[in-house]
Amino acid sequence: MTTICWDIDTQVDFIMAAGLLAVPGADAIIPNLQRLTDWAHRSGIRIVATADDHDVGHAEITDRPDWSTTFPPHCMRGTPGQQKIAATTLRDPLLFQPVPLDAGDVAAAVRARRGDILLNKPGTDVFRWNPNAATVLATLAPDRIIVYGVATDFCTRAAVTGLARRRPEAELVIVRDAIRGIDDAVSRALVTEWRDAGHLLITTSELVG
Repeated sequence: MTTICWDIDTQVDFIMAAGLLAVPGADAIIPNLQRLTDWAHRSGIRIVATADDHDVGHAEITDRPDWSTTFPPHCMRGTPGQQKIAATTLRDPLLFQPVPLDAGDVAAAVRARRGDILLNKPGTDVFRWNPNAATVLATLAPDRIIVYGVATDFCTRAAVTGLARRRPEAELVIVRDAIRGIDDAVSRALVTEWRDAGHLLITTSELVG
């Protein structure tokens, strides 16, 4: 069985309380994010991480956000806030920027490296905003995908939807104490929806022991 971890936007601006777009309570899940990262590396499980990477002029960035499809500046390229937190540091990461590459070249690069993978994106849904994401997933061909990160009601929701659509044969495992959302009621409803859809909801301790 091939297992991968799917680490969603565990970046300073989202996770840390002082971040520009801090998700409420996200700093509380840092110990679990650390445990998951350490477990994956110890177990030889590859981590595919997504990361917001914004520049001035991106459609999502505005000083007058609607908090639905547009937001204040965050995870701006070259700033400390765009970086992943220390707890989720990747090992020998292979970076794919959100520019289309030849699918064969992407697949060959993924097969040639044993380290983790980083997918930068200028928007919520990595499968929409990084044209190489689907090829990375197809190349890894996981039987089990372990999902964690932020925010439950935005990028995590998009990731779960995209993963389920593109890899329906895989078991989707959502680590419920390693996710956090912006709207608590919406986030709770999503967890129920995912459970009803047949996805596995577990805790960090249940996964890593």
